[in-house]
Amino acid sequence: MATKARTHASSRRRLPAEWVLDPPQTGARHRLRQVFGRADLFVFGLGVTIGAGIFSLAGQQASQTAGPAVLVSFVIAAVVCLLSALSYAELSSALPAAGSAYTFTYVALGEIRAWMVGWAFLLEMLLAAAVLARVWADYAMATLSDFGVSLPSQVTSHAGTSAHVDLLAVAVLLVLAVLVVAGGRLSARVVWVMVVAKVAILLFIVALGSRYFDSSNYTPFVPPSQPLPTDQADPTVLQVILGGTPDAFGLSGVFLAVPVIVFGFLGFDIIATAAEDAREPRRDVPAALMRTVLVTTVLYLAVSGVLLGMRRYSDLGTSAPVSAAFRAVGADSVSQVVNPGALLGLTTVLMVLLLGQTRLVMSMARDGLLPPGLGAVSRRFRSPARATVLVTVVAAALCLAPVLRLAELVTTGSLFAFVFVSSAVIVLRRRRPDLPRGFRVPLVPFVPLLAIASTLWLMLYLHVTTWRDFGIWTAGGLVVYVLYGRRRSRVVRLFRPRRGRGGLGPPTGPVSATGAGESRDTWTH
Repeated sequence: MATKARTHASSRRRLPAEWVLDPPQTGARHRLRQVFGRADLFVFGLGVTIGAGIFSLAGQQASQTAGPAVLVSFVIAAVVCLLSALSYAELSSALPAAGSAYTFTYVALGEIRAWMVGWAFLLEMLLAAAVLARVWADYAMATLSDFGVSLPSQVTSHAGTSAHVDLLAVAVLLVLAVLVVAGGRLSARVVWVMVVAKVAILLFIVALGSRYFDSSNYTPFVPPSQPLPTDQADPTVLQVILGGTPDAFGLSGVFLAVPVIVFGFLGFDIIATAAEDAREPRRDVPAALMRTVLVTTVLYLAVSGVLLGMRRYSDLGTSAPVSAAFRAVGADSVSQVVNPGALLGLTTVLMVLLLGQTRLVMSMARDGLLPPGLGAVSRRFRSPARATVLVTVVAAALCLAPVLRLAELVTTGSLFAFVFVSSAVIVLRRRRPDLPRGFRVPLVPFVPLLAIASTLWLMLYLHVTTWRDFGIWTAGGLVVYVLYGRRRSRVVRLFRPRRGRGGLGPPTGPVSATGAGESRDTWTH
């Protein structure tokens, strides 16, 4: 019976939920210190979702696509993200582990799908760190310039998005990596200070901008439809399917702006990667996820609403619409606040991205799919130092390449993971109804299916070349899995019979809130 159970489990290659809750053969060298409270997780969420995009998304989409009705687009985008956040909340409360979407998929859908999700998530976070580090360099130089500080030409020629080699971006990644290695508690304190300052700047902008509010700028709220100019050499998947070009403005423009705006909300899922660092993950991670999406929505709507009231939507199509709007009403000095606010926003995004990447790499290494040394936790700092060094080196190397043209790939990894996480909720409700859940998605399977459908709809707006590049990355990942991970997987090794001895075997006994045991009947079905 035991041999049959081992063979059945090994062939399916699903990670037992009990190994997530109480990992076997994982000592203190592979465990993180539980230091984050609910407020820390919430601040991490705001740190990664509120970046420089809050100063530009509304103006650019209002001028090019939706007009003042872009506010409706923000609400729709928030609902789409909230649907996926519900699935993350349930699974994080049931399986509080560092791997997030990767671990959820491993338990529910099996190893190969989990590898694909983890590989896609790595692509997203590595590219995001590299792209945003280069944008950070632009804002750093602009902020210094606002305060009359001049940098030597040797520095400016190697900094920013216009430079071929961005050494300033590499420098900020190295500094933030040191903070991440130093431990979760220090990282949390730094993020706390920056997020509080960033939110204070946003509230200042909203309060000052409301003094120049003119309701006539909201007329017409939904401008008449007109043809949308597109780059036919690089069409979206939807354009290929429909064979036409969608209209800007009108009702079509409202929905067309949603896929772009929803990208400003991405990153809330990284909260789930900090579940293993949390003191009470079953309660705190779901609460932090929900609050992050809701507060991010309120802040985006507040900044966007004031911006649209300050200036006509047709005049907001600049690279820095908030600064331009204040200059248009004679408040030129406010630009000295906007750039530091964007700089703080990008800094917190970069730090939380590095923290999330290291937890994902550590989790995949502990499962044997990546070299096991990457799963080790530093005895001095109690953080995954080796994983941090690896992801920082790779992200820094990407800063020395023309990575900006691959920026749209950043969103693909998140959307890809959203589909699998929502699917995992449905599967685990059926296969493991006994798992304790600190939060439950309402109306299953309707809500997860709606999340899957809305995510797939967003993915239709990605360009064909983006899907081509993502396919190349995925194919490369499958090669790595076949050559390395498949043979070294901990699930297979622990269940592989040894000379005269069985493998570790499936755990026995009833499941508990702390993750002890599972019935043999449940295991073999």
